[in-house]
Amino acid sequence: MTKEEKAIVIEDLTAQLADNSTIYLADISGLDALATSALRRACFKANIKLSVVKNTLLAKAMEASEKEFGELPETLKGNTSLMFSETGNGPAKLIKSFRKKSDKPLLKGAFVEEAIYVGDENLDTLVNIKSKEEVIGDIIALLQSPAKNVISGLKSGGGKLAGILKTLSEK
Repeated sequence: MTKEEKAIVIEDLTAQLADNSTIYLADISGLDALATSALRRACFKANIKLSVVKNTLLAKAMEASEKEFGELPETLKGNTSLMFSETGNGPAKLIKSFRKKSDKPLLKGAFVEEAIYVGDENLDTLVNIKSKEEVIGDIIALLQSPAKNVISGLKSGGGKLAGILKTLSEK
């Protein structure tokens, strides 16, 4: 690969890092062709972009990026796959479900909305992160609950109140 080609790859990686707020680094070495193909298919279905990158080029792209990646560049050893997603927990859920069949992929680290997670032991934490849509749904449910209670109270209380007024008017 020539210097110009490397510069283009670094520029592309830097743009991808800037455009995405959820970035996962995983190790998929050791997966056979069939398992790798299945992983790529699962990523495509989950709207996750998966690509294998050279560690040195990714490190330079992280350096050139305006984001602060903390300890993530230190995890760039061995085979590294890059996963981009719009949801913070999407790749973690995919990795966890894929691991039911195999011991790979291993999570090297993740950058989720400016929070940095390093190491495979953070996989369960990342799975439990709620996506933006899930948080909005929870907030709406919390806001609807008191309103539903008031409405049901008024409906049931309205019938009782009308009955009491009717009884009093008859007397």
